[in-house]
Amino acid sequence: MKFIMRRTFGEHLANGLLGLGIAIAGASLGCASNPGQNAQAAGPPAMPVKVIEAAATPISDATDYVATLKSRDSAVIMPQVEGTLTQIFVHSGDKVEAGAALMEIDPLKQQATVKSQESARAAQQANLIWAKQQYERTQNLAAAGVVSKQDLDQAKATYDSAQAQMDSLDSQVKEQEVQLHYYRVVAQRGGIIGDVPVHVGDRVTTTTQLTTIDQPGSLEAYVYVPIEHSSQLKMGLPVEVLGGDGKVLAETHVTFISPQVDNTTQTVLVKARIANGNDSMRQLQFVRARVVFGTHQNPEVPILAVSRLAGQYFAFVAEAQNGGSFVARQKALTIGQTVGNNYEVQSGIKPGDKVIVSGTQFLLDGAPVIPQS
Repeated sequence: MKFIMRRTFGEHLANGLLGLGIAIAGASLGCASNPGQNAQAAGPPAMPVKVIEAAATPISDATDYVATLKSRDSAVIMPQVEGTLTQIFVHSGDKVEAGAALMEIDPLKQQATVKSQESARAAQQANLIWAKQQYERTQNLAAAGVVSKQDLDQAKATYDSAQAQMDSLDSQVKEQEVQLHYYRVVAQRGGIIGDVPVHVGDRVTTTTQLTTIDQPGSLEAYVYVPIEHSSQLKMGLPVEVLGGDGKVLAETHVTFISPQVDNTTQTVLVKARIANGNDSMRQLQFVRARVVFGTHQNPEVPILAVSRLAGQYFAFVAEAQNGGSFVARQKALTIGQTVGNNYEVQSGIKPGDKVIVSGTQFLLDGAPVIPQS
């Protein structure tokens, strides 16, 4: 019984091997009879992709810096005398004309000083009149031979001394009157009052900021350029002032280059005037200033066509093959600036290359593609 079962299993195994051999032979004959169908089954079909032709475009050699806007028409109001504020005539935001009173510092002490000087001048005026009369009387007596030449000279010296003292007191009175004028703080120019940080009763000195007066007008961008780029600086270089959203707020050019280097920051101060007719920018505002040192030409590729792997940028191009077909080739790129929605390509793609911009996530290097503009 056991012998019969083993024999049956052997027959089945022989029959299976014979059938497998016949199937392999039939498949071989089928492939030999249809080679085109075999080639098609061996490789993937060509994939339609959209391409753009890389072209060299002008690229700006520009660098962004943090800049501070400063007004060319802003005045800081500080007192010229010390004392206690007794009156404030303006409020923040008021429009004032040149010569308008802004504040008053207690003038009582200075008024007393002026009055004292005026009294001293009045007394000296009386002395001067008496000295003049004595001199004139002595002149008449000297002409008649009654008094000596020495007496005449003495009278003349007394009169000259009184006149000199009178002139000195006149100057002192005028000086004190001018000083008294400073106790009333006035606007030296018309404009809009800024913040008023002081209050009535505060004691102020000549270093106390009372307020500011601003006139709508031009601003200057203060840009501090590192010393490494100082050799590229020159008058008239284009400057773009950018807002927080990256939009260009103003276009201008370099109007001043400092001849000195800031010893602390090792930077060079560059200024650029900005027209501010619509008051879109403010005094002491921080902005980005883009200094354009020059231009060069390089291809640009869309950002969406570029992939990044392990810090390296890549893009696919459609490369022509013999017979008019195309395959996708992966190119390693060296990326420069970001220009809008494109990358500047410094190396890896040259003008005229057909850059693949669709379906890049499904491509492999060497995969057949059908370029479509």
